[in-house]
Amino acid sequence: MLAAAMLLPGGVLDLRAAAPFLVALLALYLLVEQLSYHRKKGPLPGPSVVVPFLGSVAPMIRDPTAFWDAQAQRARASGSGLAADFLVGRFVVFIRDSELSHRVFANVRPDAFHLIGHPFGKKLFGEHNLIYMFGEDHKDLRRRIAPNFTPRALSTYTAIQQRVILKHLQKWLDDRSGEKQQAFPIRVPCRDMNLETSQTVFAGPYLTGEARRRFERDYTLFNVGLMAMPVDLPGFAFRRARQGVARLVRTLGDCARQSKARMRAGGEPECLVDYWMQDTLREADAALAAGRPAPAHTADEEIGGFLFDFLFAAQDASTSSLCWAVSALDSHPDVLARVRAEVAAVWSPESGEPITADQIQAMRYTQAVAREVVRHRPPATLVPHIAGEAFQLTEWYTVPKGAIVFPSVYESSFQGFPDAEAFDPDRFFSESRREDVAFKRNFLAFGAGAHQCVGQRYALNHLVLFMALFVSVMDFKRHNTEGCDDPVYMPTIVPKDGCAVYLSQRCAELPAF
Repeated sequence: MLAAAMLLPGGVLDLRAAAPFLVALLALYLLVEQLSYHRKKGPLPGPSVVVPFLGSVAPMIRDPTAFWDAQAQRARASGSGLAADFLVGRFVVFIRDSELSHRVFANVRPDAFHLIGHPFGKKLFGEHNLIYMFGEDHKDLRRRIAPNFTPRALSTYTAIQQRVILKHLQKWLDDRSGEKQQAFPIRVPCRDMNLETSQTVFAGPYLTGEARRRFERDYTLFNVGLMAMPVDLPGFAFRRARQGVARLVRTLGDCARQSKARMRAGGEPECLVDYWMQDTLREADAALAAGRPAPAHTADEEIGGFLFDFLFAAQDASTSSLCWAVSALDSHPDVLARVRAEVAAVWSPESGEPITADQIQAMRYTQAVAREVVRHRPPATLVPHIAGEAFQLTEWYTVPKGAIVFPSVYESSFQGFPDAEAFDPDRFFSESRREDVAFKRNFLAFGAGAHQCVGQRYALNHLVLFMALFVSVMDFKRHNTEGCDDPVYMPTIVPKDGCAVYLSQRCAELPAF
């Protein structure tokens, strides 16, 4: 009877008659959503009322720095180390406390937390992704990835990294030549340099010039989509990002195919995928000889997906660290002088030779600077996970199933360490202080637990090499303006002004290896 009363002749819905019922239905939905949010929130600090469905997504996208600072302030003020909010239909929990973050990292499994890398990561990154793996399957794949980061492999990458870094430093100087001295924001040039480094280290000779140009366009689409509204419809940045990732994975999968063929023919490894495929082929041959199935996760496109993981982990995080390193060296002339003296004691641009692995090991203070850069400004400030099941995080709070939790490695970096706001490499260099040992559980820039960054040695080497080359061949001065070093999300944190510097050549001639 009620339904019939809302229909016009011909079965058409009478909107005027139906309006009160639709309004009541909408009001019921809004009420249920608010009640559900408050039930999940429990005693946690957070908004008392949330915007229907969207929640706080608009302020998060408009000003991510202010949004996450507000979450941290709530968690700090409450004394609980936790805060709650609501984003696009999802209840979220922000975790400031280091020990609670460790609880999440230590419980990545199907019935607890699932690492997602981004609030809508699975849709964005695709299925073949190291991030989403668990248990023995995940352990086995990490074991097979290990040969990519042996001393021999890292030594191969070191030579490549230096060639690309010096090529781009020369370009920075050439682009400034003849100009009146102007401040030069290095964030985008660092990003371009890191993209070429990643392409060359990971895929080496298998990417043509045209493939590299397409690669750059698609990676830019991906970067834009990371920071956009998660609308998976034609014409929206998120959809373009997802399509760009699919093309990138196919391209990297083809690199794996070419590498398998070259390694099978007896070629020597020239890049990361070569080391990986060489070991994969050896393991596959042993399995075939023993009558066992071929190793899992060795299909070309699967490997392409895993290579994209490495690219994502290395690309924007390194860009962030290089910018913060330049900013820190400029604002701490004593640190800069010590780095220059240490590098000069083991290597010179006039030597005509690249920095060796042994020389990197000898740069102990420069390594301490690199670690302090990463502690003081961890590039990826948050490591989102989804609760696969309800999980008791504390004695008094259980994370509800389906909630997204955001352990903040940024906040952890400022806990425990004495005078944590100060940039002080001696906290890692001084044998008497050894804060890297005393406060190890607060140094979470590379994560912890089963999903701790497998390439952290490579990442630190890259930062050390960049600093060693940059301070040896460049004189530089930061273009200081109010708020220039305020962190902004791009998508990792970088200085607000893009790290603008004045550059000039320091040595007679840049080396070319």
